[in-house]
Amino acid sequence: MKKQCYFKDHKIEYIDYKDVDTLKKFLTPHARIQGKRRTGTSAKSQRALSMAIKRARFMGLLPYVTR
Repeated sequence: MKKQCYFKDHKIEYIDYKDVDTLKKFLTPHARIQGKRRTGTSAKSQRALSMAIKRARFMGLLPYVTR
């Protein structure tokens, strides 16, 4: 059974880089971005998610690496 896209289920049109709590759901414990097969997001949402995570990292809201 295929997972449903988190962002379509919650009617989120724009993935905001400032929404750190939502972005943390899609990171591994080592702060790597999880793949779309694992998260179940659509391809379009996965691209927007990765850009939002990268922007949040650049702004210092999310870590690049965790130990």
